[in-house]
Amino acid sequence: MIHKEYVISIMRKLRTVLLAAVILVVLGSTGVIHVNQSSASHEFTDKISSPDYVSLFKMVQNSVVKITSTVSDPSEITIINGMPSNGETTMLGSGFMYDTTGHIVTNAHVVGQNNVVYVTLTDGDTYTAKVVGTDPYNDLAVIQMTGNFTGESIVPLQLGNSSQLEVGQYVAAIGNPFGLEDTMTNGIVSQLGRSLNDEETGSFSIPDVIQTSAAINPGNSGGPLLNMDGQVIGMNTAIKTDTGNFAGIGYAIPSNQIARIVPILIKDGAYHHTWLGIEGRNLTPDIALANGLERNSKGVVIEKVSTNSSASKAGLEAATDDQNGIPHGGDIIVSVDGHPVKSVYDITAYQDNYKSVGDTMNLGIDRAGKIINVIVTLQARPPPLPPTPPTPTAYPSFPQVPGFPQIPGFPQVP
Repeated sequence: MIHKEYVISIMRKLRTVLLAAVILVVLGSTGVIHVNQSSASHEFTDKISSPDYVSLFKMVQNSVVKITSTVSDPSEITIINGMPSNGETTMLGSGFMYDTTGHIVTNAHVVGQNNVVYVTLTDGDTYTAKVVGTDPYNDLAVIQMTGNFTGESIVPLQLGNSSQLEVGQYVAAIGNPFGLEDTMTNGIVSQLGRSLNDEETGSFSIPDVIQTSAAINPGNSGGPLLNMDGQVIGMNTAIKTDTGNFAGIGYAIPSNQIARIVPILIKDGAYHHTWLGIEGRNLTPDIALANGLERNSKGVVIEKVSTNSSASKAGLEAATDDQNGIPHGGDIIVSVDGHPVKSVYDITAYQDNYKSVGDTMNLGIDRAGKIINVIVTLQARPPPLPPTPPTPTAYPSFPQVPGFPQIPGFPQVP
């Protein structure tokens, strides 16, 4: 007769043996559990590699330059007794080598209205550079060193693919903040697809801008934003701040825009952007309900149509604001070439990335509750208006000092 305790003991031993056999099948020769890719979508590792910023800096430091220029500064002009004083400001920025012929990429606002700027390399040598072309709408400029620089080590940086960026990816910024040369800061890609509005006129915005936590300060403008392979994935161009210094949010022009625009700037000296010629506002629940739409409807209500623009020639209609500032009537753009429109960004990004001057664009329009299609032919965006200089401060003339009485026998006052 087999005792119950004996059976239990045998079963426990069998269970231990079977468990060991299963472990031996699952474990590899290194004692680490291997996950079959056919049964899992991710492969896990026991640690995350730290980025090698030291090697990255050594790889690219000789490809980043300092750019200086001198511009008149109307804000510094003061009128005293009808006589203006002369004011000049030295602009400081950064740039990076684009090719071996001396072309350098930087921001349009770094070169300003100048035809010639100065480039200082990491070895301290300074060269003059002519401005080859500018694109103020994307804040891009190309300059080219002049003179004999054959003895210099010119190492162009490689452009990466900004469309493959992901939030959280390690990045580094190199430039000359506050004139401190060859400075590297590090961070991550904080977000993608931001819009950077024109501060002077508000008439346009740069789409697909990269937001980064890498510190960017005055002087960093035009410097590269790099991935860990040393590729340029953006160009540092602006910060969001109330103090003028970095406050945790920096913006960079994506490398795919640089790759598309820079060759044309080198060839033609200018880049022509498409222009629809509208100003609009994203639909909100209040606007949607006021126009007879579902509360969460998506689209862009047109608030202004510019004269002689692509939109005006196609017959697009603007809304009218009521006493509460809510637009009524007018056209609501709900799609572009069949792609749904949720915000103004969708329109500007689509134009900038996929359309050229002279192309047509099919707009899906909600007009008085009826969906219609309107074909527009895209014109070239007119050049931006120059910023209006501030009115000089005028001080009243001082009254003339009255003449002193002349006392006989004393020298006469001149």
